[in-house]
Amino acid sequence: MKLFAYLLVAASICFSACTSNNVTNDDSLKKYFDENNVTGSFGLFDNGQGHFTIYNRKAFRDSAYLPASTFKIVNSLIGIETGRVKDDSTVIKWDGVTRSNPQWNQDLSMYNAFRLSCVPWFQELARRIGKDTMQRWIDTLGYGRRYSKPSINKIDTFWLDNSVKITADEQLGLVKKLYFDQLPFQKRTQRIVRSMMLMESNANYELSYKTGWGYTEDSRSIGWIVGWIEENKHPYFFVLQIASTGKPLDVSAVRIKMLKDILAQYGFMQGKK
Repeated sequence: MKLFAYLLVAASICFSACTSNNVTNDDSLKKYFDENNVTGSFGLFDNGQGHFTIYNRKAFRDSAYLPASTFKIVNSLIGIETGRVKDDSTVIKWDGVTRSNPQWNQDLSMYNAFRLSCVPWFQELARRIGKDTMQRWIDTLGYGRRYSKPSINKIDTFWLDNSVKITADEQLGLVKKLYFDQLPFQKRTQRIVRSMMLMESNANYELSYKTGWGYTEDSRSIGWIVGWIEENKHPYFFVLQIASTGKPLDVSAVRIKMLKDILAQYGFMQGKK
């Protein structure tokens, strides 16, 4: 009990580490948002220098949105830690309901479900975890506490229905803690989730992330991409958050294009870091 209490206090500390002394505001990134007809924010944390580079700092720090499928990071951590799934090889069988994404209409391992961002797979995992256990872990993490303590209404939709919201600043703090095994989970649990997030690996860099796509209360599309890029064993943590401006938006294509355009502007993925 003493250990749990300690973890509760330690993990509930605000994820944010932004201060006026360690932040560069980069308005040059506005062009990427304008050309894609989106609003939003971007943050990059250079861990070696302890320095943030941010576009739209106020939105990055203060604007909270539903986490959408970025919550699969936390859902996975809790599922493994509590033993609801053994590891990323655990299979949940398809429920037989045909959905619009044909890749979801099959039995999937956790690894494949995570990378395909299979919503019904992780809804079933959330149901197996249960409302009380999920709420306790969210409280322990201090997840989405920028404005108020999150309260789970419906166990299999709370990360999709705007009942729980999170800021980009909190998202960055979460992935940074995950990278360094600083979340209140076993190292094995965090290692498994990190391995599922690794999307690109080559001689120049490793790019790890989780995406999210959802809708605000006023039906605007929002998108997330959160994670890190590692070059020469040096991690840089990032969060991109976008929202539509009323025009049709292909969130899945826009968010990864924007991320790579921004990272390229900073010299990543070219073997120069």
